[in-house]
Amino acid sequence: MPVGRLVFVTGNANKLKEVKHILSQGVMPIDLDSKELDIPEIQGSTAEVAIAKCRQAAEMLGGPCITEDTALCFKALNGLPGPYIKYFMKELGHEGLNNLLVGFPTKEAWALCTFAYSAGPGTEPILFEGKTDGKIVPARGSANFGWDAVFEPLETGKTYGEMKIEEKDKISHRYRALAKLREYLNTL
Repeated sequence: MPVGRLVFVTGNANKLKEVKHILSQGVMPIDLDSKELDIPEIQGSTAEVAIAKCRQAAEMLGGPCITEDTALCFKALNGLPGPYIKYFMKELGHEGLNNLLVGFPTKEAWALCTFAYSAGPGTEPILFEGKTDGKIVPARGSANFGWDAVFEPLETGKTYGEMKIEEKDKISHRYRALAKLREYLNTL
């Protein structure tokens, strides 16, 4: 693979573990490293945030990298909290996310993951998106990974927090985005 060593820009150990696991399932192994960079996030859509973050990371690293932006979107709130979910989680927690939807007829939601890949400084990032439809429920299962305990993918009867990693990887928004990225990287 011509990209050689690929750097995933993250300081989140859970995310790194999940990404390494998913990317290792490809035909060609991907040599993934990680680095935490202090990159200010712009306000915008997940695509805009991912592109800006990836451009800046490629410049700072001087080589190929991937960045990720995740959103949890509530139908009743026209897509909010969206890419700002980490701030909502920090301030409100699982119960607070549920409370946002009190009084609304729908608890429908979707999880959206956008990975951006840059071959290096000066190259335009390429986006890979994955989406999983579901609903917001009272917290169940492990609460170790963000909002996993309150998001129940459609037709599963379980939250991400209740699923084994192998089960989650088959349907998660992150898996769907990474499968597209992995396929692209295997063509280089």
